[in-house]
Amino acid sequence: MRPISLIFRSFALVSISSLAAVFPSFSSPFYVASLPTASVRPDVKTIIWQDPGAVEQLDFVGGPGGRENAPKPPFTFVEETLSGSNPKMKVTDATGTTWRVKWGDEVNAEVFATRLVWAAGYFVDPSYYVASGRIEGVRGLKRAQKYVRADGSFTDARFERSLDKDAKELDGKKGWRWDQNPLVGSPELNGLKVLMMLTSNWDNKDVRDVGRGSNTAILEINNANRTERRYLISDWGGSMGKWGGVMGREKWDAKGYEKQTPDFIKGVERGYVEFGYSGQHTTGFKDGISVKDVKWLYGYVGRITDQQLRDGLNASGATPDEVERFTRSIRARIDQMGKL
Repeated sequence: MRPISLIFRSFALVSISSLAAVFPSFSSPFYVASLPTASVRPDVKTIIWQDPGAVEQLDFVGGPGGRENAPKPPFTFVEETLSGSNPKMKVTDATGTTWRVKWGDEVNAEVFATRLVWAAGYFVDPSYYVASGRIEGVRGLKRAQKYVRADGSFTDARFERSLDKDAKELDGKKGWRWDQNPLVGSPELNGLKVLMMLTSNWDNKDVRDVGRGSNTAILEINNANRTERRYLISDWGGSMGKWGGVMGREKWDAKGYEKQTPDFIKGVERGYVEFGYSGQHTTGFKDGISVKDVKWLYGYVGRITDQQLRDGLNASGATPDEVERFTRSIRARIDQMGKL
């Protein structure tokens, strides 16, 4: 099956009222809410999802990058990165591959959530959990000195592979909005929203939140005759805990995730699913997702086995108790989807 995509051709600007008349909300599989922020050229393909193939056979240990491409020591320091809310740095490994290393409370969540999302057919940056290691040549650390000793030794890190030379990540102001992009109303975009809620990822900031750090990005890959723009979430660190407001939400909290699981799907109203989720954006984000959309996504996540979940959780540094709690709860949420 070919990747689901939309190719947009140049068109004359029309009034907002005209757009509303031509494209009534949720009346068709692909609803254009506004002019896309990306260029509308015939040689540009916009894509958010591709068929993952035999889901039940995917390797959750190696994840999207594969076991053979996991980071290989020795690691060499390049520079510390001071952006974002968690300590990060760039390093190279024995093969010369550049990695973005992160420490803190998002490590386990991001490594696992990206495996789940990848198995459903969505684009993610390949990442790995490294329990311990040593980085040579470390110097002048600021935020990262809490996690990296003077001799370069560290524990509990996420290694995310840097982009290939033919790829460029458009983030910040060049990213996208949940409610205004070329894919609004499609099952694929709504499926990504469901995955955000399935993983309890409350950190759904987009280009409206550039000052606080948007988590939506476009991976631009230039081929000989065409540019492919892959819409994705660039940070899944706010996952696998509790959704909610500032005082109630958590990252990587197995007990909290388990407690909220019965409220994952609250019910169905006029063909649209009602979710218990709340996040940085709630109103509008979880609305307009049909039973058909959820069933479409279930056709992929419903094929993920408990053993795959356990493999992915173990590969993400989960404790035995976390492995069992998360596996039970994720299965319960997927079952809720299947019963619609």
